[in-house]
Amino acid sequence: MKKTTHGKNKSPKHPSNDVEILDDSPPKNEKLQKVLARAGVGSRREMERVIEQGRVTVNGERATLGDRVELSDRIEVDRKRIQLASAEEKNVKVLLYNKPEGQICTRSDPEGRPTVFENLPALVGERWIAVGRLDFNTSGLLLFTTDGELANSLMHPSSNIDREYLVRIQGKVDEDMKTRLTDGIALDDGVARFTDIVDGAGSGQNHWFYCVVMEGRNREVRRLWESQGVKVSRLKRVRFGNIFIPSHVRVSQWTELSAREIKDLCLTAGVEMTGKSQPLTQAQKAARERHQKKLRAGKSRRK
Repeated sequence: MKKTTHGKNKSPKHPSNDVEILDDSPPKNEKLQKVLARAGVGSRREMERVIEQGRVTVNGERATLGDRVELSDRIEVDRKRIQLASAEEKNVKVLLYNKPEGQICTRSDPEGRPTVFENLPALVGERWIAVGRLDFNTSGLLLFTTDGELANSLMHPSSNIDREYLVRIQGKVDEDMKTRLTDGIALDDGVARFTDIVDGAGSGQNHWFYCVVMEGRNREVRRLWESQGVKVSRLKRVRFGNIFIPSHVRVSQWTELSAREIKDLCLTAGVEMTGKSQPLTQAQKAARERHQKKLRAGKSRRK
């Protein structure tokens, strides 16, 4: 384990002319929270909290924020050893889940309510990290990944990734209200706005709208509409960046994104996809084909 270092790596002085040579090659060690995030333990922000709580050790010593580590170090979280991989070796997985209402986005719930993680496929040596959250009464598109760095970048406000929702409003919505909502509304945690509002279906006091936000604040869509004295009776996320819910993925079902879709998602988040695409084994190919057939068979039965 190495503490934070500053400046360029220095090599020993040249034996013949006593001139100091600077090595511009990148250091082999990385920040601890970044390594843990890439290993799929959690997002980088989650790992920073875990380190601050004293739950991480490196080579038997309690870790602190700012520590740098190498792949040869023994890292444990809650006394469980973490299997490390370099950025080049990491095989990133991304899952799209069609969340129903009535599920929470935590791994467990003291009240015994169902969680989104209960419907996801099992992993060995990794775990799914949710890219943001949808509240208990919101349905729709939710992404999961095994790469905490990717999750952190997708959730970070600086990424400016648009999230589109389909919302049913009870109450009168006029053009002045839409203008206020797109100009910006002062909420408790700062000014928020929709970047776009498009009429959907419906008439009278129950009308559907498509609306887009660029952040993932807690209950942001509901709070914006409710600030105008109307009620949100249904809310569904239908798009995250360039990812839509496929028509054959029903509520409570999931599908794995392809390598091309993951690459596009990384570009959207401004993350370099350094990991190599690992070829699927015959068993993995067969399992994926069975799952896709199951999803499409369900779509055919609905017609």
